[in-house]
Amino acid sequence: MARGGAPPASASGPEPLPRRALRKLLLVLGSLLMSLYASYCLAGAARVLTRESVPIPVAQGEETAGTLRGPSLQPQPAGEGNKRLPQAVIIGVKKGGTRALLEFLRVHPDVRAAGAEPHFFDRNYGRGLAWYRDLMPRTLDGQITMEKTPSYFVTKEAPARISAMSKGTKLIVVVRDPVTRAISDYTQTLSKKPDIPTFESLTFKNRTTGLIDTSWSAIQIGIYAKHLENWLLYFPIGQILFVSGERLISDPAGELGRVQDFLGLKRIITDKHFYFNKTKGFPCLKKAEGSSKPHCLGKTKGRTHPSIDQEVVQRLREFYRPFNMKFYQMTGHDFGWD
Repeated sequence: MARGGAPPASASGPEPLPRRALRKLLLVLGSLLMSLYASYCLAGAARVLTRESVPIPVAQGEETAGTLRGPSLQPQPAGEGNKRLPQAVIIGVKKGGTRALLEFLRVHPDVRAAGAEPHFFDRNYGRGLAWYRDLMPRTLDGQITMEKTPSYFVTKEAPARISAMSKGTKLIVVVRDPVTRAISDYTQTLSKKPDIPTFESLTFKNRTTGLIDTSWSAIQIGIYAKHLENWLLYFPIGQILFVSGERLISDPAGELGRVQDFLGLKRIITDKHFYFNKTKGFPCLKKAEGSSKPHCLGKTKGRTHPSIDQEVVQRLREFYRPFNMKFYQMTGHDFGWD
C-alpha cells in the first residue's frame, strides 16, 4: 500500500476524454434512429388503414337493415355534389298542375329535381331506398332535392312509406276544381283511347237516378278530403302545402312565392320569369332551366276539353260540394270552387 493509505493508481490510467464523448454521441444517435424507425412504422400503418373501405353512414330515416349498396352510395368526387333522398315531394294531384309547378321550380338555383316520375312509393317500393336515391340528381349543400309523382296522393300506402323514409319530408299538393280536373283527366285518356265511352256515361252508375260512379278514378281523385285524411295520420297539416292549380295559371309568381317560402328558399322566381301564352291559355317561362330560350309545357298540356252536358257538370258540382267544404275546413283555405 502506498504511503499515506492512498489506493494504488490504475495501471491503464484515466479514460481519455475523446472516448467518453464518442460513447455519449453514439447513445444519442441510437436513440434518434429508434425514434425515426418508430415514426416510419406508424406512418406505414396509417397508409394501410386509409386503403381499407370505410362504411358509409346511413342518414336518419333511411334503411338500417344491412349495408346499402349501389353506385349512389360510393364515395363521390368533391365538387360534384351527392345524390340524396328528396327533402320535398309533390304528391298530387293528377291533372292539377304538378308538371307546371315542377318546371317553374326548376328555375330556382337551389332546387334540383328528378326527371321522370319515379313512382317509388306506389309501384316501385320493393326496389329499396338505394334504388330510389340513385334516381335523384346530384345536389350541393344548401340545395333541395325534389321529385313529383301525382298518384301518391291517392295511394293508401304512400303516407306511411314516405314517413318511414323521413318524417320531416315536406309535401306539396296541387289541387284544382275537381269537376274541371275530372274532365281534364278524361280528355287525356280520350287522346290515347278515342273509342272509350262518353264522359257522361262514365260519370254515372245510373244516369236516371243520378248516382255518381265513385269507383271511376277520374271522379275518385277529386274527393280530396277523403285522401287527405289518410295523409294526416302520418304528417301534420303544417307540413303539407296546398297549391291552387287555378292561381298557378292566373298568378304563377304569387303561388311560386308561397312554395319558395314553404321550402325555405329565397324568393328568386318572380313575375319577370313568366309570360302568358294566349294560344295555350297558361303561363310559360321566359327562360327555362339551363336555356336562354322561352319554354312552354309540351303539346300534351293545355288540351281542348270536349263539350260536356251541363246537366252532368251541375250534378258533379252538387256531388263534390260537401267534400269541397270539408277540404276547405281541413286546409284552412277556401279555393272558391263553389
